[in-house]
Amino acid sequence: MNRKIKSCIGTTPTVILKLHSTVLRIGLILCFLLSFAAVTQAQTSSIRGFVTDVSDGQPMPGVNVILTNAEGELFGAAADTDGFYVISRVPGGSYQLKASFIGFKDFEQAVVMVAGEIQSLNIELVVDDTTLGELVVEGARETAGVANITAGLQTIRPADISLVPSPDISADLVNYLTALPGVVSQGDRGGQLFIRGGEPTQNMVLLDGMQIFQPFHIVGFFSAFPSDIINTADVYAGGYGSKFGGRLSSVIDITARTGNKRRFVGAATLAPFVSTLRLEGPLIPGKVSFMASIRESVIEQGAAKLIDEELPFAFGDVFAKIHANLGKSAQLSISGIRTDDQGQLGLDPLLATGDDYIADEVQWESYAIGSRLLFLPSSLPVFAEVLVNYSDLKNQFGPPLDPTQTTNATYFSFASNVTHSIGTTNFTWGLFLSSSKLDSNLGGLFQNVDLKIEYITEVGAYIEPEFNPTEGLSIQPGLRLQTFPSKSETFFEPRFRLVWNTGIHRFSTAAGIYHQEITGLNDRRNAGDIFTAWTAAPSTVIPEAKHLIAGYRIAPTDWLTFSAEGFYKDLDNLVVPEWTAYPRFTTNIQPADGSAKGFDLRLELGSSDNFQATVSWGRSEVIYESTARALQLLTGDDVVEYNPPHDRKDQLNVMTSMKVKGFNFNVRWQMGTGLPFNESLGFDRWIMLDSLVNVAEVPGEERVLYGRPYTGRLPTYHRLDVSLDREFRVGPTTFLTFQTGVINAYDRRNLFYLDLFTLRRVDQLPLIPTFGLKLEFK
Repeated sequence: MNRKIKSCIGTTPTVILKLHSTVLRIGLILCFLLSFAAVTQAQTSSIRGFVTDVSDGQPMPGVNVILTNAEGELFGAAADTDGFYVISRVPGGSYQLKASFIGFKDFEQAVVMVAGEIQSLNIELVVDDTTLGELVVEGARETAGVANITAGLQTIRPADISLVPSPDISADLVNYLTALPGVVSQGDRGGQLFIRGGEPTQNMVLLDGMQIFQPFHIVGFFSAFPSDIINTADVYAGGYGSKFGGRLSSVIDITARTGNKRRFVGAATLAPFVSTLRLEGPLIPGKVSFMASIRESVIEQGAAKLIDEELPFAFGDVFAKIHANLGKSAQLSISGIRTDDQGQLGLDPLLATGDDYIADEVQWESYAIGSRLLFLPSSLPVFAEVLVNYSDLKNQFGPPLDPTQTTNATYFSFASNVTHSIGTTNFTWGLFLSSSKLDSNLGGLFQNVDLKIEYITEVGAYIEPEFNPTEGLSIQPGLRLQTFPSKSETFFEPRFRLVWNTGIHRFSTAAGIYHQEITGLNDRRNAGDIFTAWTAAPSTVIPEAKHLIAGYRIAPTDWLTFSAEGFYKDLDNLVVPEWTAYPRFTTNIQPADGSAKGFDLRLELGSSDNFQATVSWGRSEVIYESTARALQLLTGDDVVEYNPPHDRKDQLNVMTSMKVKGFNFNVRWQMGTGLPFNESLGFDRWIMLDSLVNVAEVPGEERVLYGRPYTGRLPTYHRLDVSLDREFRVGPTTFLTFQTGVINAYDRRNLFYLDLFTLRRVDQLPLIPTFGLKLEFK
């Protein structure tokens, strides 16, 4: 159950005293854990380090590291996203250490473990060009694949992203995300993702720990995350652990590559939508590296010319990272990213003159910079992480050169995460502090919202042990202390996660309670309006969500994997636009509750790089409930239920990837049932009675009359994308890749937006032939 602490008299000092008491209790628990770890360490020994690829110095997640003694006893662990491994509570004696990974030569070394000592051993693996060898699995290891989902968690690697056809020769994370069941997008344009019933502003997107505002570009094929810069991406569609908070729906946690520490490499691409340049290499060979990537859209010069149609979109992004090994036991990285978008999506009927309509224009610019320090204290089996980050967003919407709505959000955060390894048990805990400045001007869009410059602070702590009582069983209870001083409230947020691997079967479940004080205001009445104003929750209570997930996965052979997962989200205290029976250019906001429920089915075929096929189907329903007076008057009901405009009932994705004589052939077909929209019942004429008016002579203005909210459904969305590419060696380390393909191969006329004032229709992108060139130095 969620336990909420409120001040008896609503004063901040009382809340601070309670917070201090709670933090003190957590501190005492942590002191006990440290003392227990020290006593345990005095009786046994530990070994730890980082695993990297010797060819470029990149971390290697998933590598299995095993200690074996003469009696045949085994102690082991798998490397995490940073390539970090730790094996603790090992009795003193002589052991053989072995690290193994498919496609690499085994690393073996004799080690002597001394009771009470902690050894550091960094491992470099060499690619095996002759044999792959067999992998010894010590504990569960996440592998790539659509069907490999565990209680809402999907781990994505660049190889997965490359399987999805894209108009750019360099793959992009967002194309893979939209191929997952439960992820609803607005289509080819808009830059909005709805994950298992949540709004885009309820998703937390992190890159190397930096929070990124609005990272998905205005053209739906692209995000700020090209696959060339990604190491791994963990997508939590719900049920995420105590480390994460401040969002109601999902977390996308991306770790960028560290840059090549051995030699300079890079790539340049040219395609009808975007051109890219990437460069990376050593600043100090073997110790310090950099990576830089820049992309800029060329739609006006490329794609628009191919189809002889205006495509009023422009976007770009820049990413840079410096990574340094500060010794055997510490690493430091500094990352920065900037994105910008501009485009026209809908029509503004207020600016209509005859047959000429001026399209509203949306623009946003986002940037972030952050540092991440990893270190291993010499006296304890501890992995520590310290993060310091700053993010900024500027967004505006309205007629070109004269925006009517603007928002500016800045975000500073500090966090520390510490993991104590005690045998097969890991105790993870952390502290966090964030401060935000929010400033919005909505041009009177929401009449009952008095927006002003707001300063928001969040502070708290969490603890999340991971118990492994038997082989294949992992239990992670967690507790997050989340405080919102601006609302004088503090919450205890319990979390739970369980994974049981037994033979070819995997059972998993996750649950948790979440709160979000910094929220986004959107006018979802208009599909062409993707403007988001970031503000503190305007009501007297903070939005809350409760998650429950249960899943099953089976892999009977190495070429067949099937998974099924069900989910439920209970949503309280949401903020939505007020519903009225007729359209208004301004409105109020109103509270609403809701729920999202559904299931995903995923099937994956193929055991080699030569052929892979996946089929996924998601079925869900999102329901909002409102007691707004306008809805009560319209319907006669005390509580009115409706499906919000992102409620997609069914979503089907089919993908295949084949390699034939050096050619890579990728196909994707996607289908989604129609999204809700407001059906019109008819028209009337409206007269402003602000003075003496002769209604017999004044014709008034026509207006549309609506029925119950969102009872209509847009047509079903479906599209076929195809790509074919081939890589050629043109030098000892130089490669040239040619790509050709078709987006929307059978030219389906998918609807994006229909303006009920003007009856003007805005469609998704038509059939677009694509081609691309990539010159790469490896």
